[in-house]
Amino acid sequence: MAKETMSLDEKLDISLKALELSDAGDHEGYIRLMKTTPMPPFLAKVMKEKVGVDYLINSGWNLSEAEAEFGADWLSR
Repeated sequence: MAKETMSLDEKLDISLKALELSDAGDHEGYIRLMKTTPMPPFLAKVMKEKVGVDYLINSGWNLSEAEAEFGADWLSR
């Protein structure tokens, strides 16, 4: 099931907080926080082709926008 759509303002707020973590030297915190924002569908599609379905499933990235655009079964097609 797809997650609720995140607004641009919410994405920007999370990105700014993540950048603060990165600037403070917390790269893991940066990645962890960035994974909460939806990966753009075009990027998710490229990642599926380049690194594979297993990576996307196990990576923890938010794929809700890709699911909304391509359908719930897009990873298995």
